[in-house]
Amino acid sequence: MRPVQRDPGDGTASAAWELLLPAASAPARTRGRSLQAALREAVRSGRLAPGTRLPSSRDLAADLGVSRGLVTEAYEQLTAEGYLRSGRGAGTWVGAAVRA
Repeated sequence: MRPVQRDPGDGTASAAWELLLPAASAPARTRGRSLQAALREAVRSGRLAPGTRLPSSRDLAADLGVSRGLVTEAYEQLTAEGYLRSGRGAGTWVGAAVRA
């Protein structure tokens, strides 16, 4: 299953979501940690540039074929670590202070 292309105009986001597919295919017991690690690495490597808006947890979960709770947990963990920033109802974005 390939994610739906939700391209903000520069082509980077849709390619980044495809990088998350192996994490979504991981065994159920490790899927959450795998998704967090894949998102973290996409931010560190610059595949998800600072300021990039991430899809809603509902949309990303549907694209990857995982539960919304799994995506929400990954977003929350990476926000706590400083990789992402978010606001209720305002979306989730890649943090500006992330360094490779």
